[in-house]
Amino acid sequence: MDGLLVVNAGSSSLKFAIYTVDDTLPDPLWRGILDGLPKKPHARVVDQHGNELINQQVALPAGDPALAPSRWLLAWLSTLNEIELKAVGHRVVHGGTEFISPVRIDGEVMIRLQALIPLAPLHQPGNLIPIQAITNHYPTLPQIACFDTAFHRSQPALAQLYALPDHITRQGVRAYGFHGLSYDYITSRLQDIAPQHAQGKLVVAHLGNGASMCAIEGGKSVASSMGFTALDGLMMGTRCGNLDPGVLLYLMAQGMDHTALEHLLYRESGLLGVSGLSSDMRDLLASDVESAKRAVAMFCYRAGRQLGSLAAALQGLDTLIFTGGIGEHAAPIRAQIAMRAAWLGVAIDPDLNNAHAPIISPPGSKVMVRVMATDEEAVIAEHVRSWLLLDSTEH
Repeated sequence: MDGLLVVNAGSSSLKFAIYTVDDTLPDPLWRGILDGLPKKPHARVVDQHGNELINQQVALPAGDPALAPSRWLLAWLSTLNEIELKAVGHRVVHGGTEFISPVRIDGEVMIRLQALIPLAPLHQPGNLIPIQAITNHYPTLPQIACFDTAFHRSQPALAQLYALPDHITRQGVRAYGFHGLSYDYITSRLQDIAPQHAQGKLVVAHLGNGASMCAIEGGKSVASSMGFTALDGLMMGTRCGNLDPGVLLYLMAQGMDHTALEHLLYRESGLLGVSGLSSDMRDLLASDVESAKRAVAMFCYRAGRQLGSLAAALQGLDTLIFTGGIGEHAAPIRAQIAMRAAWLGVAIDPDLNNAHAPIISPPGSKVMVRVMATDEEAVIAEHVRSWLLLDSTEH
């Protein structure tokens, strides 16, 4: 059977899925994650019916520790004798202004992707490592990069610019936006289930350990809460979100260097920093500690404020969609954000919300509020299928 592999690599995990080349099976044949990296690698793999094939700690191959997770995946893939891989799709966080659609990776493209590492230092290297590992093992296998930033290149020029001198803007300092593969999936899925709403004014709230919101109209990105980096906008699990740059100048004057600031902003802030307890929203919602309640309240306040800003960019709001781990599963968070957006016409039915229904707004509401599961791997698979089809017609 001809198959394609989708790889979604992060700093502490490696997600993957194997799909058929045709789309007769909408769900992947297998889906898995290798997490707990690098110290306690744990693998979980399920088949298309949800049956668990692996759920245990594993030993990674010896050699370069950076390549070890990808080499473990390749070793596991070698046991699937019934699958012949035709292509691999990768989530790549940053495509800069140049890569606005999926692209086949070759030596030149790889060099250009590596040049973008300074724009996403904690994400881009991890995205590129599996590409190198697979190239080493399957040098002729087509690999396709799909970019989190590409979805946002439809934004108006003014939405992508900062009030900085032009020579700095020309260095690539501009608002890129992220989580684009998630937004791509949601808009495509909405087109399937409610095409009359998909062309309207939407705000999609991708709320998880990383969190952002995107204003979408006519299926195109209009504005996003994230900007130059994945630090901007909403408060997140360990990331600060929107921050006065004067704070950084102050901390530098107090002696913090680049490494210390990077660790503070990416690893020690957000829900974890405010609560002093956890970066996991589930832990905070279950806690009676005052700092945990403050972190939850701040998260919802910031999300409500950002929603108002994005509605202004759209000049209206027809649909609000919650997705991501928090967006899909944390009813109290959805309720608090909706309460702060009542002035926009946002309302939710408590019973529908607590049941995590697909539509949680009451009938006849001015703004439809939906809960939708996102699937970045599925949209990457679709991009790779499209590339394979195009490549076959050209040859």
